[in-house]
Amino acid sequence: MALEYDIDEEQIQHALHLYPRHVSEEQMQTFERYMAEIFTAFGLDLNTPATRETPRRYIRALFDSTEGYEGDPKLLTVFETECRGGPDCRLSQVIEGPIHFYSLCEHHALPFHGHAYVGYIAHEHIIGISKLTRLVRLFARRFSVQERIGQQIADTLEEMLSPHGVAVYLEAHHLCTEMRGVRAVSPITRTTFWRGNYDTDASLRAEFFVACGLPRGGQT
Repeated sequence: MALEYDIDEEQIQHALHLYPRHVSEEQMQTFERYMAEIFTAFGLDLNTPATRETPRRYIRALFDSTEGYEGDPKLLTVFETECRGGPDCRLSQVIEGPIHFYSLCEHHALPFHGHAYVGYIAHEHIIGISKLTRLVRLFARRFSVQERIGQQIADTLEEMLSPHGVAVYLEAHHLCTEMRGVRAVSPITRTTFWRGNYDTDASLRAEFFVACGLPRGGQT
């Protein structure tokens, strides 16, 4: 049975780039009034049964959609690896995906959404499989960009586990290019991030894509 360890809270706070928010009810009500002014100026009639509460709902939804700044206490635990030595310990991959995620583009505050595939090669510690999903969503549920989310996932796994390697592949649709600007039709943005053995071994990268059910290179 794997031994369980708690990660130092200060270490995890640093690794997860947490930013606890302190917004009072009075502040929320002020923000709602601001949004009511904006919606009205932009043409939304707030005097109907369907829209009367829209400023309040919008502000609350925006706050809920960016809860990743608050952290996740369930990410504080790691376990001893099951690998007991030998060459497989530097090659065996733990992979989770597709992990669906939503985020808000920090440039336009419009949503982007897609799938993440995360893998690592354990050294002395592992985390529960569900924690990979939690980690993706922790960083996605913020104002961010796709490149940063992938980097933060990879960097955090390195800091938490000191693994032999980390692989992160993200693919996403960005509404900031579909609803405005070039108004592109359903383009997919793909990003990859490699650490450790994945960075130096092309065969591991290829195996990662195959295990994820993706063609080599991540083209879906």
